[in-house]
Amino acid sequence: MRRVLFATMALCALAGCEGARQDMYDQPRYKTYAPSPLFEDGASVRPPVAGTEPRARGAFADSSGGRAGTDLVQRDAQAEEAQTNPYPVDLALLKRGQDRYMIYCMPCHSPAGDGDGLVVRRGFPAPPTYHQDRLRNAPDRHIYDVIKNGYGVMAPYGDRVEPADRWAIVAFIRALQLSQHADVASLPPDVRARLGARP
Repeated sequence: MRRVLFATMALCALAGCEGARQDMYDQPRYKTYAPSPLFEDGASVRPPVAGTEPRARGAFADSSGGRAGTDLVQRDAQAEEAQTNPYPVDLALLKRGQDRYMIYCMPCHSPAGDGDGLVVRRGFPAPPTYHQDRLRNAPDRHIYDVIKNGYGVMAPYGDRVEPADRWAIVAFIRALQLSQHADVASLPPDVRARLGARP
């Protein structure tokens, strides 16, 4: 019984030995454009399957050649140099800014931007409210730089929030400020009428 067990183990060991089987290493192959009797056209090189792209084209070729992403680098550089928001403030930008604000800013600054977030309620120093005159009158670039570099006890978020998203957050903060300090005279007549009807 021991001999049978020993023989079985030896066979298993030899079967798994790389030196015993070289089929994977010594496969038959053709040099580029060499003839082949295996195919009707006599060529070893096969045409690509319909619908596929050769490696020299498409996004993969761009990235392997170092060309992909240069437009993003240029966009980030332009956003980094801007002193005011370089993007049109539309609903898409505000939604993106709200999304990023809720992820990175809300825990301390609160959903309303008054500096009473959940982290502050648990003992972290309160950030200033966005609704004070100093921050309402601060240039957009100041808020952008604070997001990037931090300020006081606030950590820098430049490594987590890309430049375009920083400007989106700035746009959303401006919308928060406007929501709390809108001039009644600038509101549409129907909104003013509803405000006047309130008790």
